Amino acid sequence: MLRKIRIVLAVVMFVGITLLLLDFSGTMSHYVGWMPRVQLLEAVLALNVVVVAVLAVLTLVFGRMYCSVVCPLGVMQDIIAWVGRRVSKRRYSYSKELRWLRYPVLALFVLAALLGIGSVVQLLAPYSAYGRIAANVLQPLWQTGNNVLAGISEYYDSYMFYHSEVWLRSLASLAIALVTLVVIGVLAWRGGRTYCNTVCPVGTALSLLSRFSLFKVRFDAEKCRNCSMCSKQCKAACIDYKNHSVDASRCVTCGDCLEACRFGALKYSLPKGKEKKEEKPAEAPDSSRRAFMLGTAALVTTAMAQEAKKTDGGLAELEDKALPVRQTPLTPPGSLSASNMARRCTGCQLCVTECPNQVLRPQTDLLHLMQPTMQFERGYCRPECNHCSEVCPAGAIKPISHEAKASTQIGHAVWIKKNCLPAIDGTSCGNCARHCPVEAIEMVPLNADDDTSPMVPAVNEARCIGCGACEYLCPARPFSAIYVEGHEVHKEV
Repeated sequence: MLRKIRIVLAVVMFVGITLLLLDFSGTMSHYVGWMPRVQLLEAVLALNVVVVAVLAVLTLVFGRMYCSVVCPLGVMQDIIAWVGRRVSKRRYSYSKELRWLRYPVLALFVLAALLGIGSVVQLLAPYSAYGRIAANVLQPLWQTGNNVLAGISEYYDSYMFYHSEVWLRSLASLAIALVTLVVIGVLAWRGGRTYCNTVCPVGTALSLLSRFSLFKVRFDAEKCRNCSMCSKQCKAACIDYKNHSVDASRCVTCGDCLEACRFGALKYSLPKGKEKKEEKPAEAPDSSRRAFMLGTAALVTTAMAQEAKKTDGGLAELEDKALPVRQTPLTPPGSLSASNMARRCTGCQLCVTECPNQVLRPQTDLLHLMQPTMQFERGYCRPECNHCSEVCPAGAIKPISHEAKASTQIGHAVWIKKNCLPAIDGTSCGNCARHCPVEAIEMVPLNADDDTSPMVPAVNEARCIGCGACEYLCPARPFSAIYVEGHEVHKEV
């Protein structure tokens, strides 16, 4: 019963998070937007005390079931291991805890997080690792399948599906995602939970609590026949059947060993001194209690998803532009500052996949690897859209209202005379001024003393919010005549 309940809850969490990361319509966040917020590291960074406390208590009571129910990377490893066992008929065996590797990795992770070295945090964080796999590897396949269905629908005059542009946001991010998938996939195929119990810092942190959990998988030495079936089924390699012991720091409470034991020598229970001496029929209430508590683990928060306002397109397609070199990268409204983004962002890329305007993409510099930055060659940051702030689970992009966003300055526009069409060939334009949503751009004569002088843009930096509408809609190619320079710290205008 324990194993079946765990599988059902794990499937719900895994499918929900995966659909959220694959979603390009912005609708899934209404239903499963709470799931990323119950990931342990993201809850810690977001200072979500309730979620952290509940997860800690659940681990102290029931062991590391977080890793086999809530964490999508852990569930992905279980899926790969399940397939591997059936294809290769592989059996597991007991191995000692690699403390020399686990705790230095955890120490490195904590130190990197404190120092703001985002690249180390992004590479080791489990939810972030699965996020980049889903965003960079799975989402393009998902979109391609959607586009095939959209083509079929159009043939039959149906609008059930619509085309979604498939494009590469970052080659470096894709490469890292593929390497992550291969490394974790091979480890899971060959050894089950090898990555989880040797590298993952979240798993190691939870192991410090699970050692003292009340409910554990325990041996009844009198019933054990030393058949080793429990050890062969344990993907965490934590069951030493010869000495009748289970390493609770690595056990993820999956229940596989309980099902494999044919002699009833293993049971998931309290210590002997705390067990109630009752007849066998008392097992049914125990199972229901486990079901209730496991259900609580998957529903540790009741965060209500807020409605996201979609943007309508309707703008003519523009040719690709060359990206400007910004002295200061742009971070989304709600991130407060570049330092806040660097400290809190885990690089899960949920905001990147959910951005309806295709403005966000992963950074490639080593200190801020895979954290979101803004570019405007495919769209601009519309003042009425705050979707990224609604889905961020780590507090790197804090919730911001439409009104506050429209008055938050993340950067300012800069005019480049040598690229401006009116300045170089005297043609009439004014596209940037017409489309500025805050009217921060005014067209003025290039030469104030000449009445026939062409009109060029003048930027009111105090009014500009850095949304990028001017940069996106500037017709100059390959370099825009106006671009947005980022600010280290955001402010209201």
